[in-house]
Amino acid sequence: MVLRKGATAAAAAGVVLACFVGLVTVGTYAASGTPQQQGNAAGLSPGTVPAAFQGPIEQWGRLCPDLSPPLLAAQLYQESGFDPRARSGVGAEGLAQFMPATWATYGTDGNNDGRKDPWDPLDAIASAATFDCALATYVGKVPGDRQSNMLAAYNAGPGAVTKYQGVPPYRETQGYVRNILATARSFAAPVTPVEVSAQSAAAIYFAQTKLGTPYLWGGEGLPSQNGRFDCSGLTQAAYESVGINLPRVANDQWYAGPHPSRDQLRPGDLVFWATDLTDPRSIHHVGIYVGGGYMINAPHTGAVIRYDKIDTREYIGATRVTSDAASALPTRNADGGVVAPSRPADPPAPPTSAPAAPSTPAPAAPAAQPAPAAPVIRPTAGATARPTGSGQLPAKN
Repeated sequence: MVLRKGATAAAAAGVVLACFVGLVTVGTYAASGTPQQQGNAAGLSPGTVPAAFQGPIEQWGRLCPDLSPPLLAAQLYQESGFDPRARSGVGAEGLAQFMPATWATYGTDGNNDGRKDPWDPLDAIASAATFDCALATYVGKVPGDRQSNMLAAYNAGPGAVTKYQGVPPYRETQGYVRNILATARSFAAPVTPVEVSAQSAAAIYFAQTKLGTPYLWGGEGLPSQNGRFDCSGLTQAAYESVGINLPRVANDQWYAGPHPSRDQLRPGDLVFWATDLTDPRSIHHVGIYVGGGYMINAPHTGAVIRYDKIDTREYIGATRVTSDAASALPTRNADGGVVAPSRPADPPAPPTSAPAAPSTPAPAAPAAQPAPAAPVIRPTAGATARPTGSGQLPAKN
């Protein structure tokens, strides 16, 4: 995105610097609304999911007490990056990355069109919630955090959660649970205030040292690039300087923490622009807010890193970076698709009896599905499928 320097930007730089000195002196700023609450009642923060998915995720995310809209959104983002066309190397399909055998049992008609289609995002959203809630019932008597146990069952199978009486000691499963719970906070609507981390001050200091540096598309500040940056390369390097590893592109950096409103911005927040303000998948530009309505910005080819106003067309919102959320974000393959979470190699078989299927949300949800024999855990990209009926999860390469 081309962001032109405002006529008063140079004059404002002194004001911005004065405000920034205050930030460093105080160390932290006054509280602003950011999400801390998790639970079934938590709603989605505006702009965190594509508009077409928001209503269904809000609805199906309340299917059972152990699920919530932010948790369901975080899970779908980890699985596919909200891409309804996603397909893994072993055949997992759609927004929720269901294997055909699992879909045959848990596929749900989420839009009441008489079909159950894993490529239909509304069906996929409903089916992911149905599967989550069925697993929550399986492990409902296991001690510990119920959401963690539900997610662990999704990744490793309910038999593993029952055997270990909680999240099993598999690196993949522990990472899966940790990442979704951390990312869920980035999807939750602000409910309580939190203090701004002092790390943001040092991130701004780093960015200030790059003022006047020529822009380079794809630039990460490498010696081979003569220390030049593009927009997300600059924000990544600024936060790397304080020990927080952001993903490379602006679209993913959007999920590196909770989302303060425009009137709750604080220096160090990342600010974003999108071509479609109803779809975060269209985010294409990012800067570092410094106060007074200005950011440090690596704008476009032919320009230098500079101060710019943030109140321009296509501004979609801001993110307050946290180390937990940043480290929990999914990775992408060479084609730009999200790499689906891996599964442990050989956890124990799931149980042979299933709980009653969960009730459906009113009024638009379809009728409850009949209870299956046992959940079929699907492999994901990078996994090798075992023969049907082996009672095991697929092995990972």
